[in-house]
Amino acid sequence: MAGWILRHPDTLTESEKLQLKAVRTRCPELDALTRRFRSFAAMLTGGQGERLPDWLGTVRQGDLPSLHTLASGIDRDRDAVIAGLTMPWNSGVVVGHVSRIKMLERQMFGRAGFALLRKGVLLAS
Repeated sequence: MAGWILRHPDTLTESEKLQLKAVRTRCPELDALTRRFRSFAAMLTGGQGERLPDWLGTVRQGDLPSLHTLASGIDRDRDAVIAGLTMPWNSGVVVGHVSRIKMLERQMFGRAGFALLRKGVLLAS
């Protein structure tokens, strides 16, 4: 059931849509959570970071404590979150390289001095 909320509505089968609609009708909290989640997903996939302040305001007015916690976390670094939702650039490539280097270091069981780690990175490339 939770997977149906997290998936894009267009990917649900008719049966799944009907079942989700029935559950949402019986549970107002789940319905509100689904609406908030889907509006955030639209911001995320659509590069609409400018909508974030309005979304946060709507979340704070609602009665979903778990989303209040999320909103507080987002507020701690609001400008970076808005930039991440709006700008076309990301740090995925850099994070991938850092993860690969950390994996090599773990494989060497802490014996990886700079020279050995450098050689492992160069050979792995």
